[in-house]
Amino acid sequence: MVWRFSRRLFLLNLLGFTVARCSSAPTSQGKLTIGVIDYDGGAEIINQYAKFNRYLAEKTKASIQLEPTFNENKAIERLEAQAWSLVFAPPGLAAVAIARSQYVPIFPLVGVTNLRSIFVVRKDNPINDLKQLQGKTVALGQPGSATGYYLPLYNLYGLTLAEIMFAPTPKTLLEWVVEGKAVAGAISMAELNLYSSPISQTDLRVLYTDPHYVPPGVVLISPTVERNRQEYIRKVMSEFPGVLAQEVGYVPNGQIPDYKYMIDVVERVKLIATELQNKPVQLFKKTT
Repeated sequence: MVWRFSRRLFLLNLLGFTVARCSSAPTSQGKLTIGVIDYDGGAEIINQYAKFNRYLAEKTKASIQLEPTFNENKAIERLEAQAWSLVFAPPGLAAVAIARSQYVPIFPLVGVTNLRSIFVVRKDNPINDLKQLQGKTVALGQPGSATGYYLPLYNLYGLTLAEIMFAPTPKTLLEWVVEGKAVAGAISMAELNLYSSPISQTDLRVLYTDPHYVPPGVVLISPTVERNRQEYIRKVMSEFPGVLAQEVGYVPNGQIPDYKYMIDVVERVKLIATELQNKPVQLFKKTT
């Protein structure tokens, strides 16, 4: 583990050096930091963004620094500090950035369409309604996830649970439910299909499907970037060849999705965020 982390630091430092060197012209326009979540933590993310970073550095005359984080928690910290100039944000993180840190969406991300949040239980579990999770242990994803954290908590609002377990990965969450460590777990349907093994597929069933489709993620730009410069960066990114833009996961001329409902969900969940580590967990706003 120590070796892997050191390798990451070396690769990220190398990337920063390479991009900065490409843009070290006398007309340098400072630095642009790009935030992205990289769950795997490997070198692939550097190669994935290399062409885009070179293009952005050349056009903006700025030093481009890629700053991957390994989970949504760290990403939220960076957003609250407005430390990222550009963010390639999945839906839950995008809603947080827009609602709390005044980031502005400029392009939709390429992603799974019709994404929905679900609760799964063991097939032999007699529970057939979310209200029957009262007093039970439930597994959720990491804070910041739309399908694994915000929407599930919104749907569980009003209940008291024995405990909430936060799974580091969707695969771990499914294992916890199969093994009986948690009675139910929240995940997306796409993640269930991707991460469930043949064994867990036969052992699990869907307890509840949220009726709302999750909007695609978006590229966001920080309010700390000067307005005219925001518009120029938007223009530059819209002219990036579509095939290359797909490599980093955005649609240059796509329509910005509606985030009103997701923002409402985030704000509702914010009211109970301080309760989530308690045992039992009261998922409602306490009155004084």
